[in-house]
Amino acid sequence: MSGSIHAASAPKAVGRYPHARRVGDLLFLSGIGPRNPADDSIPGNVRGGDGALIAYDVAAQTHAVFANVRAVLDASGARWEDLVDVTVYLTDMARDFETYNAIWAQYFPDPASAPCRTTLGIDALPTPIAIELKCIAIAPKSGAD
Repeated sequence: MSGSIHAASAPKAVGRYPHARRVGDLLFLSGIGPRNPADDSIPGNVRGGDGALIAYDVAAQTHAVFANVRAVLDASGARWEDLVDVTVYLTDMARDFETYNAIWAQYFPDPASAPCRTTLGIDALPTPIAIELKCIAIAPKSGAD
């Protein structure tokens, strides 16, 4: 049995899929980016006069994506500590890994209790973001569906 979760406090999905799906004792989060839930803006993005992206701040985007993951976990009845596996997608591994990794350590200061993690460098994401997370968490039975 599975149940879809839509988190009102997280940005809307960019496609036709739920924020998360509960299957048994596990919670599978769809890819989550750093978009602002209030206005769909992307923190740290700087655009030129023609609207083209000219710069971004991976630190701002990393903090934002962690906040969005937390919003989906909260809506699911799960906690930050329930994360067990995280796949991270970075569009510029060479430039952004060190900053992202330092921020990860702020959110997960104890490596022994941190979720497992895989970080991949990719060419692009569906929107002009520099980071996206795909997460699996333990799903408490008392969580909201």
